[in-house]
Amino acid sequence: FQNVDAIVGPDEPVVYPEHLTEELDYELELAVVIKKAGKWFSPEEAPDYIGGYVIFNDITARDIQRREMRSGVFSFCKAIDTFCPLGPWIVTPDEIPDPHDLAMELRVNGEPRQTSHSGRMSVSISEILSHYSALGYSAGDVVSTGTVSGVAGFSPDAASLYLRPGDVMEAEIERIGVLRNPIVSWEDAHGKPAPARVRW
Repeated sequence: FQNVDAIVGPDEPVVYPEHLTEELDYELELAVVIKKAGKWFSPEEAPDYIGGYVIFNDITARDIQRREMRSGVFSFCKAIDTFCPLGPWIVTPDEIPDPHDLAMELRVNGEPRQTSHSGRMSVSISEILSHYSALGYSAGDVVSTGTVSGVAGFSPDAASLYLRPGDVMEAEIERIGVLRNPIVSWEDAHGKPAPARVRW
């Protein structure tokens, strides 16, 4: 579950909260927009609930995430302000006849970091939507399908790949477009220095 107040759109900045994390990471994901309320539906019924597809860059504070993994629940590491870029627009299913046939790439400063294909999902979109329908959906809910390989946090040279102020991310999925977001410092975003460092 994501903090809806963390959502930002295309070209809006992701604020680097240097008082909270030193390991800011990207996660390119294909997300589904739900078009109507529903609960307990089968994978075969799932397409009836799909209103469209959108790009989601699931920004994650890896150092916080490692601590949260001890409890098995990820919450704060992905829910900080501006950590939920979505966009650049919603593309309806008639324009994406097969969501499992889309090229995907995330670039930082023009350098490819994640390059994959939606056909590599281990679980189908319909199965994902059906599984979580036990919780119930409302129109406008966004369900993400998980990231592809290539995130900084699981790379041997992770320290050199984490995001920094001044970086520009471009998350691209075929038939949807490019979601571009710059990284800015806390001070540039808020006009004052970041608070004292939080120790977890």
